[in-house]
Amino acid sequence: MAKKHYYKDAFERASKERKEKILEVGIEEFSSKGYENANINVIAKNSGISIGLMYKYFSTKEDLFITCLNHGMEILEQALYDIMQSDDKLLVKAEKLIRTTCIHSKKNSHYIKMYNEITAEKSFDKRTREIVEQIESRRSSMYITSITQAFEKGDVRSDLNPKFFAFFLDNLLTPLQFSFTCDYYKERFRVYTGIDVNEMDDEQIVEQLLKFIESAFTFEKK
Repeated sequence: MAKKHYYKDAFERASKERKEKILEVGIEEFSSKGYENANINVIAKNSGISIGLMYKYFSTKEDLFITCLNHGMEILEQALYDIMQSDDKLLVKAEKLIRTTCIHSKKNSHYIKMYNEITAEKSFDKRTREIVEQIESRRSSMYITSITQAFEKGDVRSDLNPKFFAFFLDNLLTPLQFSFTCDYYKERFRVYTGIDVNEMDDEQIVEQLLKFIESAFTFEKK
């Protein structure tokens, strides 16, 4: 099933450079000001196009927002997909997931802030919330499939439920994402660890979180 687009045909025909510029500016505006305060006129101006042309590309500000959101999440999803589709053992995949989360969160902080904005906001309409559910569904499917395969191969403890463990794994990685970009989560990280996350070596994060995940996946009560 093809993914639904929230832009007009004119945007599809625009040059790659123009599309990337509009999405880059849009993501920065939405992530820094939030959806309600973001201004589509400012996005058009900073993208170097007229507001009239912007509305030839997108019917509404919400359509632009959803397109920006999908674009940002597709970058991370592709990285996750490549990891989860590999033949590596689950704990090797987990290590790569943690590293990718750290790298992506710092490199693409605007995407993460925008995603945090929509997951925390209660005022978005049903259509926008459905987009988030689609993103979550794609990611959960990747995790559940990999954990199920590891379970069937005997690579993980025999008493786990793949769906629950996929949920718990994502709940470890998602706050880690936000800890690099969002003030509230940055402060939580500092309160618990006593360290500013931006001053911490990624290797220490990988090592400690991997130990936690490894104990969950492999330790089985006798």
